[in-house]
Amino acid sequence: LKYSFQIMDPLATDTKQKINKVLEVIKGDLSTMRTGRATPLLVENIVISAYGGSTKLKVVELATIGVTDAHTLVLTPFDPSIIQEIQKGIEMANVGFNPVIDGGIVRINIPQLSQERREELIKAMKHKLENGKIMVRQVRHDAMEEIKKEYDGREDDIKRLEKEVQKIIDDTMEHIEDLGKQKEKELLQI
Repeated sequence: LKYSFQIMDPLATDTKQKINKVLEVIKGDLSTMRTGRATPLLVENIVISAYGGSTKLKVVELATIGVTDAHTLVLTPFDPSIIQEIQKGIEMANVGFNPVIDGGIVRINIPQLSQERREELIKAMKHKLENGKIMVRQVRHDAMEEIKKEYDGREDDIKRLEKEVQKIIDDTMEHIEDLGKQKEKELLQI
């Protein structure tokens, strides 16, 4: 997110940093939503029990994840002896995938989403975005309180900083809306 003005005050800079963290959370949440297209993000954080069952590792730490076409993921384990554990872990994650061992790789076909499922995902996405907006409003509230406390009696500074923080918030809300529109477009794409 680009800001079109110069931020000088440490309070405004702190607000910007907090907003960027909120945006990272929102983007992370949205990236895990399945769109019917193959992407490594769909499986990279699935936890796998391997090497005696006591070690829990993410798929991304155990295998390379490739996309062969719009609906197929291919996982190539670094250690071929744990291919069964990777398959079982993906099945147990209950994410709707049916991994198949094909020689030294695990192949996952990503099923098409039904229209009903797409609508459910859009509803869930809007809920995630609303939660993100609530976090942004909380950052705004905290920043405004801090400005009033820090600059008590200096009305010009308070007004200037409140305007600066509001500009950050407005830009962020617009950016969140754009993220939502982009994700909705992905979810509706067949």
